[in-house]
Amino acid sequence: MLLELEKECLEVYCRKVDQASHARARLHQSLADKEAELAFLIASIGDRNLHSQPEKRSGTLKEQLAIITPQLEELRLRKEERIKQFTEVKGQIQKISGEISGYSQRNDVLLNSINGEDDDLSLRKLDEYHAHLQALQKEKSDRLHKVLEYVNEVHRLCAVLGMDFWKTVSEVHPSLPESAPGQTKNISNKTLEGLSQTIQTLKNEKKLRIQKLQDLGTSLVELWNLMDTSMEERERYRNVVCNLGALDNEVTSAGSLALDIIDEAEVEVERLNLLKASKMKELVLKKWIELVEICRRAHMEPDASTAPEKSNALIDAGMVDPSELLANIESQILKAKEDVVSRKEIMDRIEKWLAACEEESWLEDYNRDENRYSASKGAHINLKRAERARVTVTKIPALVENLKAKTRAWEEEKGMPFVYDGVRLLAMLEEYTFARQEREEQKKRFRDQKRLQEQFLTEQEALFGSKPSPNKNHSIKRVQGLRANGSTTPTNRRLSMGGAMISGNFDLTPRVNGITPRHNGIGKDGRRRPAAPLNYVAICKEDTVSLPSVAGSELGSP
Repeated sequence: MLLELEKECLEVYCRKVDQASHARARLHQSLADKEAELAFLIASIGDRNLHSQPEKRSGTLKEQLAIITPQLEELRLRKEERIKQFTEVKGQIQKISGEISGYSQRNDVLLNSINGEDDDLSLRKLDEYHAHLQALQKEKSDRLHKVLEYVNEVHRLCAVLGMDFWKTVSEVHPSLPESAPGQTKNISNKTLEGLSQTIQTLKNEKKLRIQKLQDLGTSLVELWNLMDTSMEERERYRNVVCNLGALDNEVTSAGSLALDIIDEAEVEVERLNLLKASKMKELVLKKWIELVEICRRAHMEPDASTAPEKSNALIDAGMVDPSELLANIESQILKAKEDVVSRKEIMDRIEKWLAACEEESWLEDYNRDENRYSASKGAHINLKRAERARVTVTKIPALVENLKAKTRAWEEEKGMPFVYDGVRLLAMLEEYTFARQEREEQKKRFRDQKRLQEQFLTEQEALFGSKPSPNKNHSIKRVQGLRANGSTTPTNRRLSMGGAMISGNFDLTPRVNGITPRHNGIGKDGRRRPAAPLNYVAICKEDTVSLPSVAGSELGSP
């Protein structure tokens, strides 16, 4: 009985010992698991120095479990909080990355990504994610500003071109015109590239329209000037011609390059061209008159091939395009204006020469006036003018030589002769110089003849004495009559020569190739031409009287 009781007690004791061993083992396992989890959490969160290591703990297993369990619960809470932080940061990173790349990942993919990467939940890793998030946010902000800048540029270009802005940007991405609440504009690379291409397309279209509108504006201005269009009609197309010569960035008015404006300008140009064709003869005549007037003022000869008679005949026969004919006359007008500028200096000197020749002619007429020294009204004015005229006449040779030098230099530079009213100026100047030299020689011969006649008269008076001649007065009247009509009597050759010299009716008009290019200084078109003065021989009053006196004495002598 005792043995059985002892055996039972031994069995109970063994069971209790086994139970205690198992309980102790479970406590050891639980403590080890919690310590391992604690170490893992500490390693994951990165807070290794916040709690003491397991080997440093003391006390029973239950006491150790009671100490480690709160720490483990705290770390678990901190882990969940850290996971939420990582989830939030990664969610923002994922969202912004999706906006930049143009697509977005689902939340379950994001959670799987985070759960698979929860080994490192340290603050260092969280700071790295925050830094990456800030970089992405900055890139998003830059992209958003760039998108807005592109959208504003598209809006400005569409306003100038008169295009639909909403339709244009919607073709790039639907979120660009206006975004729904909570929805941002798409900032992906594809959107930026699409906006850039759209802007480039709009700029190219703007250049083409500006060029087209400027061409139409130039044509309108030319046609208006040809047609003498009123300012009221021109005002309708002011927005077309106001951009002539403007650069691309200077055309900013809304609707200034709209297609309807260009279409209206094209229709107007086409209408004016049809009207121009019907009035081409009138326009050609108008331009020809302008050309003739420019040539007349510059003493040039216009091209006779474009005269109205020939032009009208060619137009009626269909042998020439009226536009080409008009362009030819316009080119002649431009060339004539250039010639006027290049000839101006020489033309001014020609005017001075002509004025000096007129003064010389007036002075010769004044010297032949028998009453020039009388006390009549205005005689003193003529005396002063005569003094000024004599000074001017003395400058004529130098003026002519200077004009020759300028003319030669002009001809060498241009490679063509300087023509004045159809006659080469150098030929006219040479002829004028030759005629002036002949006049001086005639004056010298006349003085020599007068001296010989006076000598002969003195000798006659010494031999026969002074005797009045009955033919003296008659001879004087005959010579004075010669001055009026230039005729002589064949009975006395000497007298006729003297009368011819006195009359001054030598033909001193410049001749080129045997042809006289003018008559008495007046051309066939009624314009004054540079001619040598009509009265080259300046004879004093005493000389005029003495010659017929001697001739009369000689005729009356036995």
